[in-house]
Formats: sequence, C-alpha cells, structure tokens
Amino acid sequence: MQKVKVIGGGLAGAECAYYLAKKGIEVELFDIKPNKKTPAHTSDKFGELVCSNSLKSNDVFGNASGLMKEEMRLLGSLIIESADINRVPAGNALAVDREKFAEYITDKLKSQKNIKIIEREVTEISPDEYTVIATGPLTTEGLSTTIKNWVGGGLSFFDASAPIIDAESIDMENAFFGDRYDKGDGDHINCPMNKEEYLLFMQELTGAKRAELHDFESSAVFEGCMPIEVMAQRGIDTLRFGPLKPVGLTNPKTGRWAYACLQLRKEDAEGKMYNMVGFQTNMTFGEQKRVFSIIPALKNAEYLRYGVMHKNTFINSPKVLNEDYSLKENPKVFFAGQITGVEGYVESAGSGLMAGIYCYKKLMGEKYRVVPETTVLGALAKYITTENKDFQPMNANFGILPPLPMIIRDKAERKKQMAIRSLDKIREFKEELNV
Repeated sequence: MQKVKVIGGGLAGAECAYYLAKKGIEVELFDIKPNKKTPAHTSDKFGELVCSNSLKSNDVFGNASGLMKEEMRLLGSLIIESADINRVPAGNALAVDREKFAEYITDKLKSQKNIKIIEREVTEISPDEYTVIATGPLTTEGLSTTIKNWVGGGLSFFDASAPIIDAESIDMENAFFGDRYDKGDGDHINCPMNKEEYLLFMQELTGAKRAELHDFESSAVFEGCMPIEVMAQRGIDTLRFGPLKPVGLTNPKTGRWAYACLQLRKEDAEGKMYNMVGFQTNMTFGEQKRVFSIIPALKNAEYLRYGVMHKNTFINSPKVLNEDYSLKENPKVFFAGQITGVEGYVESAGSGLMAGIYCYKKLMGEKYRVVPETTVLGALAKYITTENKDFQPMNANFGILPPLPMIIRDKAERKKQMAIRSLDKIREFKEELNV
C-alpha cells in the first residue's frame, strides 16, 4: 500500500489526510498535540476554530467564501461536512458549534482505518517520501528551520497587511491616476482629501476599535510594521508626511496638490484589485469600512480583503510551489493551508483538499490537470503561485477570478454568473478526475 506523511492536524491537514485515507492510501498523520501546543491551540482535538463564525458566509451566489464551500461540498470535503452537520443558527453565515465541529473531525480521523495518528513534533523532511506539510501559521521553530532550507530561505514573517479593494468600487469622480512627480507608469490611483475631510478622518481613525491580539502577538512584534492607527496617534500631521503625503501628486481636475492623498497600488496585473499603500491596520473589519469610507474615493469601497495583523509564517509560494501545491524542486513534497499564503479557515481546508487530490493522482501515476482558475479553489491556487514581488496572503474573493466572457453591469448578477460557471467547472473536474 502507498503511504503519505501529513504533518499538521488543523483544517488543511485533516482534510488532506481524510481524502487520501478514503482513497485507500496509508496515512501517517503527525501532530504535536496533546504533548505540545502552539500558543494558538486550546484543545487536544483536530480542526480547532477560533470562534463559531470563523467559516464566514454560506451564500453561494453572492460571496466567494460561500461559493468555495459549495465547491468543496461537491468534492466531498470533510470540513464542510462537519460544518453542515454541526451548524448553529446565524442567518446566512455557516456558524458552528466549535466543540462538536472539532469532535466530529477528530472522530472521523481516528476511526479511519488507513490513518495512523502520531503525536509528536516533526523537524525533518525526507526528500524520498510523499509528504504534505500543513502546519499552519505557527509552525514550530524546528520544522520552520527545515522548511527554510528546503525552499531556499523563502519563509516570510507576516506582521500586518493593508486592505485590498475591488477596483470597480472606487469612486473615480473623487480619484485620479498618476505617480508622484509623474515618475512611473501612472497606474497608481490617488484618493485626495481636503483639510476638513482629513481632520475628520484622523479623529475617527485614532478612536477606532482595534482587533484583540493574542498573548503571543504583543505590540512589540509589530514595531517594524506600524499600523496606520498607531502612526496617527503620533501627531495630527504624521500621516500627511507618511502614507497620506500629497507632495508631487497633482490632481488634473484642480491642477494642485491635495491637503492629503492616499495612493492605491495594483494588486494584480489586470488592475481588478488595489492595495491601500502603507495602510496596514489592526482595526476591526467593521471599523475599517467605516473609517476608510470618510475618504471620498472610498465612500462605497468593496473590500476583497480587510487589513489583518497577526503572527504568521508562509513560504514564498510564487517562487517555490506548483499550482498543484507541490514543491517545484521536489514534486513528492506538498504544502497546504495558511503556510502556502492562503488566508482563512475555509481557504486552508480547500488547499488541503486539493493537495490531497493531487497527491493521490501523483501516487497512482495518473496524469491530471489542476482545477480551473474559473473556480475559487483554482483561482486561489493560481494567485499564490503566480509571480508577485509583493506577495502576501490572500483569502477567497471574486476579484481573483477571471472575468466572464460577456459584460454584465449588475454586480450581483455578475457574481451569480461567475458562481454558476464555477460550479459547472467543479462538476466537470470531479467527473474527469473521478474525485
């Protein structure tokens, strides 16, 4: 019987191990619990969640996370199966009873005859064994060192990131294209503010509610990547000499520099997504939307990814991973979960499921194609493995999907048609690969 080592019992590792075992593969599932825990662990069970609504929306046709969950349902996901069975009322969100959710996953893994659970830390990786590394954002120091050696030192430490905005939602009546002093390709979007708007923005920014940090994520960790709200507390004009510096940004509508000006930078080659330059933040998601809407160009902004701030390690996937989550330098070694640069629980589980599918096909010596990028599962894999000099983790969103062949002005209808296309492609993929 063929054998695979899966390292890590979080959502990605659990998903991967269960898929392989169901296909008749002998799986050795390694996890440091219960003998040892990272600071993020609280129980001895597999598949821990931080809160009951960690899995986010269940809206298939209007939300990319909901669509991704439906794709995973069609492919037989253990994680989504557990979530559906242990769901609690929460409107359109897929909220779960966390204890029952983790207990269901744990029982499934422990009762699967092809899975051998080994409760110890792994610090070395064999180049000759099929291995899936799904150790999450808090990979132990010993294994992190080994991974760094394997991927040429391309292991990053992620402090804080700025929000990413859907380009279509930017109010271009209150914005303009251009680079500082016209040096560059002119593809930044500039969002000017007058003095009154700036002062109101500063007032609301400094008083905004922040997300709670874990004990292992003390403020000292983030000195090299200061959140915008902390920077703002250093003085009323601090941001005008930093991320909101208007110097050199001449508004063609006025012929002048604004009192303050935010720059947005392309996050993708097509210009569908824009990053708020220098706006890393630890504000809650609701506060980000409220405060940033004071900037006129962002009054109706749709956020594809809110700014986040937490301790995280991830490999430089665009340089070292193939689209099937295998290492370019050693196709027997796969990565899955947040260590690949996917952001979020559902995204992590999805990558674990896909890594399991591809690993199985490779073990069987079968030719296979990766899931199409017109699906959320495929688009996310494409995103994290496409060259990007400013690579940062990404969650599921419609902005990473390729456009439809026809132009649909209505945003809700466009998302619905993208979802229909996605599910059609997933069904084709499932049938073709006999998933």
